[in-house]
Amino acid sequence: QVQLVESGGGLVQAGGSLRLSCAASGRTFSTYHMGWFRQAPGKEREFVASINWSGGSTYYADSVKGRFTISRDNAKNKVYLHLNSLKPEDTAVYYCNRVASVYNPNALNAWGQGTLVTVSS
Repeated sequence: QVQLVESGGGLVQAGGSLRLSCAASGRTFSTYHMGWFRQAPGKEREFVASINWSGGSTYYADSVKGRFTISRDNAKNKVYLHLNSLKPEDTAVYYCNRVASVYNPNALNAWGQGTLVTVSS
């Protein structure tokens, strides 16, 4: 199991931006496909974005396509989610996780504590 620690959330106005970070343990991080997920109050957790082990392939949920960008730095064991043009409906706790593949982003690991993003209107 890889340990995951998310950070970077906060309160932002609609239209604003944030960068979320996910720090992962383990020497094999560079071989993992990774993803971001979110869970809004009263809703189920949903997929947001995924990236393959090298960073060469990415995949996004329709709701965030064109506004969010996933990236990674294997030397630092980190994956990032850049959130732009934020909307109130993006308010959620955001989680990262190892995924089975970029286009089949089923989570493989225990969930971390997540980081809360709140977008005010």
